[in-house]
Amino acid sequence: MLLYHIVNRGVEKRNIVLDDSDRLRFVHDLYVMNDASPVAHIHEKTRNRKRKVLVNIHAWCLMKNHYHLLVSPIDGELDNISLFMKKLNMGYAKYFNNKYKRSGYLWQGKYKKIAIEKDAHFLYIPYYIHLNPLDYTYKKWRKGLVHDTKKAITNLRKYRWSSYLDYIGVKNFPSVLDKEYLGDVLGSKDAQEGEIVRIISTEDIASKSN
Repeated sequence: MLLYHIVNRGVEKRNIVLDDSDRLRFVHDLYVMNDASPVAHIHEKTRNRKRKVLVNIHAWCLMKNHYHLLVSPIDGELDNISLFMKKLNMGYAKYFNNKYKRSGYLWQGKYKKIAIEKDAHFLYIPYYIHLNPLDYTYKKWRKGLVHDTKKAITNLRKYRWSSYLDYIGVKNFPSVLDKEYLGDVLGSKDAQEGEIVRIISTEDIASKSN
């Protein structure tokens, strides 16, 4: 399977979401834009139209000024990633600019796409994506310097805007996510949180995230 970590940021590191309605719209677009049909057809309210998914989204996290995705293209076709990302970025930027009466670029440029080729990278990247919200409360988590790990995990459980909750058994945005590939790898809620404690209190994983 071809697996890619995708990152994109707001131009000049500006915020790309300003409230929860923006966050909901972005998550909505993760689902709706993941379709080979033209955007005009996607927005048609036809019950019988079947989606043709472009990518499997294995993990994701939305932050204030950037997002992370872990995806694999359907049928191994890299053009599927390109089409999905074009539709996602253009669609959300159009929504954002219309809502806030702005013009110009929202994104800093073409998204960054990193192939996951090493086993160590594969094992850590879902955790890296899910741990990003700790930047708001525990900026040194990447260096393994979190002492109150219980509170850190509590904070992660309160953060809706990632796939973490769905992976620990809390129904959040399940329609966006393909859990089949990573479900067995990540394991139970206890297994995942045990690994999180190990990562944020003992190990620097910054090098594994790039």
